[in-house]
Amino acid sequence: MCGIVGMVGREYSLKALLEGLKKLEYRGYDSAGVAFVENGVLALRKVRGRIDQLIEKMGSELNKKVRAGIAHTRWATHGEPNEINAHPQTDCTGKLAVVHNGIIENYRELREELIARGHVFISETDTEVISHLIEENFDGDLMEAVRKTVRRLDGAYAIAVTHADKTEELVVARKGSPLVLGKGDGLALLASDVTPMLSYTRDVVFLSDGDVAKITGESLEICDLDGNTVERELIHVDWDESDAEKSGYKHFMLKEIMEEPEALRRAITNRITPDGRIMFEELEMLEKLLPSIRKVMVVACGTSYHAGLVFKYFLERISELDVEVDVASEFRYRNLHVDENTLVIAISQSGETADTLQGVRLVKRKGGIVVSVCNVVGSTLTRESDATILMMAGPEIGVAATKTYVSQLVVLYLLAMFIASKRQDWKREFDEILYQLAHTPEVFEGLLSKSEEIRNLADKYRNFDHFMYIGRGFGVPTAMEGALKLKEISYINATAYQAGELKHGPIALLDSKFPVFAIAPRDRLFQKMKSNIMESLARGAPIISLGTEGDEELREISSDVLWVPKVDENLYPLVMAPVIQLFAYHVSDLKGLDPDKPRNLAKSVTVE
Repeated sequence: MCGIVGMVGREYSLKALLEGLKKLEYRGYDSAGVAFVENGVLALRKVRGRIDQLIEKMGSELNKKVRAGIAHTRWATHGEPNEINAHPQTDCTGKLAVVHNGIIENYRELREELIARGHVFISETDTEVISHLIEENFDGDLMEAVRKTVRRLDGAYAIAVTHADKTEELVVARKGSPLVLGKGDGLALLASDVTPMLSYTRDVVFLSDGDVAKITGESLEICDLDGNTVERELIHVDWDESDAEKSGYKHFMLKEIMEEPEALRRAITNRITPDGRIMFEELEMLEKLLPSIRKVMVVACGTSYHAGLVFKYFLERISELDVEVDVASEFRYRNLHVDENTLVIAISQSGETADTLQGVRLVKRKGGIVVSVCNVVGSTLTRESDATILMMAGPEIGVAATKTYVSQLVVLYLLAMFIASKRQDWKREFDEILYQLAHTPEVFEGLLSKSEEIRNLADKYRNFDHFMYIGRGFGVPTAMEGALKLKEISYINATAYQAGELKHGPIALLDSKFPVFAIAPRDRLFQKMKSNIMESLARGAPIISLGTEGDEELREISSDVLWVPKVDENLYPLVMAPVIQLFAYHVSDLKGLDPDKPRNLAKSVTVE
């Protein structure tokens, strides 16, 4: 959540700084601000609202040339969203400014201490205590002042600091919230993720927890909390800058849905061998441990959790292993029975999801094995896991996960068969599943060509206030994901249930104003699902069914039907994904909403 951008070195325009900040809008925010030094004086510009409002406020000032600046988008935690609470936050001298992502848990005690020593606070934020602590610790060495300050902080933080007396440098620190450094031609950059840097460099450094760094146009210096110099690996990012642009699409979400065929190809490439087997070079060191695994657990949040449920159903169907799936925010507070024979699959698009990371750390303390499925090379999760399988979906800017969801599913299908095949003989059914997985990009291209048809259906249903998604077996996670997509970007009260649970309470909600979206492929549970659709129809609920092409039986009991091609029943969650995504997208767009920036949400959730 929130976004940080900073640039230092050769002269650049303030417009360039704010253009970098705009590339972090997907992270969710309610105010924006920038700090820079002009004629030896620290200048602040802040607004409540969007970056475009900040740009409008600054006007021709955007053309000013500066050598150091920091900018921020804030998502309010301490203090309401207003101009005073917006970042950057300053100290009593007005010479230094701080931007901060995260939460300082002991800020009240620190604030009281500082007030008792004569400091005057202006905002309600926890961030302002950082500014005043740095002020006290500063004696000419900004990096040392920051290092001393962060040793006093409890909680999570990614901070960037600029000072009017230090116009050739910026100082940053990180614990529990992502921060990336990059080096261009005479220009150093910092940001919450790599997207603002792609115009300048592809080689970046991901800071680790406890790192403090000083960057200048010519150098990068990193130390730990004790002041010891540390080295961090330089990571090459192969995303193109155009990948982070809309490329003519109205929204990033639509662009990223349309990119799914290519995302699937990247997820599959080099993971199916010419002789029809599965290969994960990333798991080579763990391969010998797989036969001894007695328990598999999945930890994830949101859409990644739904992908984990598909993995559970599939691995349990093709192997003797039981799989537990837990929401990360609950997982970490359980009395976990984990040992060296436990395999934990951690799923996170960003690799920075706070609850997932805490769950992984708990597993590691208990001796478990962690394999992560992630989209961001060099992210915290990839560095703290025993092994990482990268989705390789490319940057996803829209808050609602789309192409990363289908990439997760493909990787998890392959991983399940890989695990099963290392514990038993290769099953003949795997050959057909692999064949179909290899051809899903073409299937998706056909499904995506129906976008206008789905839009017409969305127009019919966009004014309903409630929706219920139902499914059975593999249809359950699809129903959950469909409901999540609709509610998060259209603000319709969409809920999901196992279809067999309707009679245990939820059916009381149904009437002509409460449509049901039924996930009803021709699988082994179709007849059971048909009965649940009939139950809903009898209560007057309009029925949208998502089923297998040519199923006339389903058409007869549905108000409207969306179709997917017939596939192995294990793979329906994958081929149904773009349909539920497009339905939600078009409802949101037709309602005049911005699906890329749903209210109150952020792409990378780095607070617990």
